[in-house]
Amino acid sequence: MGKTTGFLEFKRTKAPARPVDERVRDWHEVYGLYPVDELGKQAGRCMDCGVPFCHQGCPLGNLIPDWNDLVYKNRWHEAIERLHATNNFPDFTGRLCPAPCEGSCVLGINDEPVTIKAVELSIIEHAFEQRWLAAEPPAVRTGKRVAVVGSGPAGLAAAQQLNRAGHWVIVFERSDRIGGLLRYGIPEFKMEKRVLQRRLEQMEKEGVVFQPNADVGSSPTVAELGREVDAIVLACGAGSPRDLGIPGREFHGIHFAMEYLTLQNRRCEGDPIPDDAFITAAGKRVVIIGGGDTGADCLGTVHRHGAASVHQFELLPRPPDTRASSNPWPGWPNVFRVSAAHEEGGERWYQVSTQRFLGDEGGHVRALEGVKVEVVRDGGRLDFRPIPGSDFRLECDLVLLAMGFLGPEKKGPIDELGLRLTERGTVWRDEHWMTSVPGVFTCGDMQRGQSLIVWAIAEGRSAARGADAYLMGTSDLPAPL
Repeated sequence: MGKTTGFLEFKRTKAPARPVDERVRDWHEVYGLYPVDELGKQAGRCMDCGVPFCHQGCPLGNLIPDWNDLVYKNRWHEAIERLHATNNFPDFTGRLCPAPCEGSCVLGINDEPVTIKAVELSIIEHAFEQRWLAAEPPAVRTGKRVAVVGSGPAGLAAAQQLNRAGHWVIVFERSDRIGGLLRYGIPEFKMEKRVLQRRLEQMEKEGVVFQPNADVGSSPTVAELGREVDAIVLACGAGSPRDLGIPGREFHGIHFAMEYLTLQNRRCEGDPIPDDAFITAAGKRVVIIGGGDTGADCLGTVHRHGAASVHQFELLPRPPDTRASSNPWPGWPNVFRVSAAHEEGGERWYQVSTQRFLGDEGGHVRALEGVKVEVVRDGGRLDFRPIPGSDFRLECDLVLLAMGFLGPEKKGPIDELGLRLTERGTVWRDEHWMTSVPGVFTCGDMQRGQSLIVWAIAEGRSAARGADAYLMGTSDLPAPL
């Protein structure tokens, strides 16, 4: 552990953030790093808890107490080695993961948990600053070739692991740039794309080949691809958004969240998108339907566009400020959270169900009708019943649907290969991460359903081990799942 009495002496402090009135004028990252002296105190709060439940809270099995101790003792080089032992991309998770490890921190039983996520980010950024992260190409090549389809966090993790095992790896991505949702779904103010780019450059130096503009299942077909490689890893994500099938959905000005976020990310990349093809919130009355992370990403983007007003709807009740008795430690704490985007403004409405969109003569959305709902359990399942007399009308010019995803797109590898699906519509896989087609593996949201970046990386590492064992008969690749 770090300081024996650190958890008694030091309190948790919030990570440094740029002022709201400054950050909403640009697309740079909101959060910074702790000063070194304060970071040491935060790492020193990690207690010698005997059974570190943060391990079970982290899908990657990160060795959290180890690198907290090393940071406190100023042994940074050892800290990054310990961090990379379980996590390919702590620079991604340190920015984007909601930190389930902190929800399982033993100190969190009766105090605020250790700032695990912030320490993790500081370790990796220090390592990049010191130029410790050289490419790690394999010493020997196996002669086997593996195709990874999808370049999100699961696909990148699988690709890096398989390449380091000595296989020749090519990553296919249907978009024009590599990165999946890391590239076009995550706003710049949460993760600047330079962070992604430096990792891609490292992987290229290690021997990974990236092929953008490749829509596997169409061009090339999976059959064509299969003739060129010895194994395939499918990491295509959960790209089918949940729609809202209510009257008026056809009006202009109602968009899926990813349509909106992708266009802004493309502009940040420098793409010349004409104004008539761009979705802007500038001067508009905006409603975001969906209270999760994607909704918050839309919210922060709306602020930077200069919206006239913004309301964010959530179907569920407002979470409590502290854990409910039905939500005990060390489970994920379902408590009220305020993201950076929420600090910047907007109204959050809970227990709201949108019933109808209203438009003008030109076919553009101008208002919506909704109702407050109460949550009841019907046969063990949640149901939402309208509260009589709670109907309302809200004027709006732009509606963003951020209600999550239904699962992977069926068109493409799933249909071409006739892959077996689960009851939830995700791709079935066995204990070795192989699909119903021999030599074809899957990982990430495609088989798990919409989830966290830390789960995606963990599954990518696990699928890599499965594919490596299939190719070589055994595998020394570490896998958390």
